[in-house]
Amino acid sequence: MTKAERIEKEKRMLQEMQVYEGALREQGVRYIAGIDEVGRGPLAGPVVAAAVILPEDFDVLGVNDSKKLSEKRREELFIRIKEKAVAWAIGMADNQTIDEVNILQATKRAMIEAVENLSVKPEHLLIDAVKLEDLEIPQTSIIKGDEKSLSVAAASILAKVTRDHMMVEYAKEYPGYAFEKNKGYGTKAHYEGIYARGICPIHRRTFLKSLKL
Repeated sequence: MTKAERIEKEKRMLQEMQVYEGALREQGVRYIAGIDEVGRGPLAGPVVAAAVILPEDFDVLGVNDSKKLSEKRREELFIRIKEKAVAWAIGMADNQTIDEVNILQATKRAMIEAVENLSVKPEHLLIDAVKLEDLEIPQTSIIKGDEKSLSVAAASILAKVTRDHMMVEYAKEYPGYAFEKNKGYGTKAHYEGIYARGICPIHRRTFLKSLKL
């Protein structure tokens, strides 16, 4: 694929991923927040959510589900999205909260915190696969929202890069688990670290019940 073809493809995707946003804007809704989280599955670290309100003329190409992007591309888009956004914010729930209330409830808490941290109050929420019952803002839950909504995809990138940066810092504080590489997921190196060193303060104990330590 030539560079021109790639750019043309990304322009088409930019349009296609604004179906939900476009329908809401036609109804007069101005501030639409996309919300997504990263970190439901890892054995360690927080679950991190992001909320982002994009302008109607948002023109940054390449925004997609964060899992489909290279680390380099995510880092570039992380900066561009923050520059262009009307507002953006992060929320999180740590491993202790996850152990106390379960991962789904912790995810919802992180998402609500992200929404409440926005400097502009959203009029509608587009959320990846979750319903936030504790918020009275109108909302649409979208299965695989990070693939279908530009706002949710942008939120997935902000959440992913924020969490990855945190896990790299945790790797310095708690060496031996390869957090800088696995970001807390259950890789071979991570399990070897657990068996050699035991669990550390950021491990999710409810995720490690089955291990004989």
